[in-house]
Amino acid sequence: MNSRENQLKAFDRLLTIMDELREQCPWDKKQTMESLRHLTIEETYELGDAILDNDLNEVKKELGDLMLHLVFYSKIGSETKAFDIADVCNGICDKLIHRHPHIYGDVKVKDEKEVARNWEQLKLKEGKTSVLEGVPNSLPALVKANRIQDKVAGVGFDWEHPDQVWEKVQEEIEEFKTEIVKRDKKAMENEFGDVLFSLVNYARFLDINPENALERTNKKFSKRFKYLENRAKEVNKDLKNMTLDEMDVYWEEAKEMLKS
Repeated sequence: MNSRENQLKAFDRLLTIMDELREQCPWDKKQTMESLRHLTIEETYELGDAILDNDLNEVKKELGDLMLHLVFYSKIGSETKAFDIADVCNGICDKLIHRHPHIYGDVKVKDEKEVARNWEQLKLKEGKTSVLEGVPNSLPALVKANRIQDKVAGVGFDWEHPDQVWEKVQEEIEEFKTEIVKRDKKAMENEFGDVLFSLVNYARFLDINPENALERTNKKFSKRFKYLENRAKEVNKDLKNMTLDEMDVYWEEAKEMLKS
């Protein structure tokens, strides 16, 4: 691993390159915070993929891409004298020190749950009007549900035991089934949303990240289906003309192959 001195040199090198690109490269000179926004979101998802794939070399690359974006935004901020990279770093340092009084003060905590609870209380003292202010509106719904539940749990609005949450899941499923019988589309959608929200809550109690869990299932399904497609091609069959039983043979093959 690199020494702290080499780490600082590497970061200084990145800042220097950013200065040069902003001055000399036509594309970099043209960029604004708004034009970079969608690219930053894309890079964040690519980092998420690399983490789920446990590809540490790819994680390193994607972290570099994200770090470039952070430096880029800071460079643009410095050009209007709004802020620079030092302001960004000092800002987060000050926030971390303030919100960790159990490390930088005399506050005592028992566990990470108490740390989270103190964190939310400190945010309210800083002028936040709601514990939900820190949940971005643009988050995907599944991620947002998880963050909402984390936030309110941080101030004590939570179930006491996992079995209570599971009872709520079952209750919501029954309500959903009732609306299915009635064939009321809007009511079905509402109840289905309640089922998902309660399942996300139950996952939280089991220390399962629902977004990660669902994405791993997406990846698993995609790999199996691609295997099915390739096997069908090998025997010159078109999926559209195959029966479900025929496809299921290759599906089971895929499960065994990919398991190993």
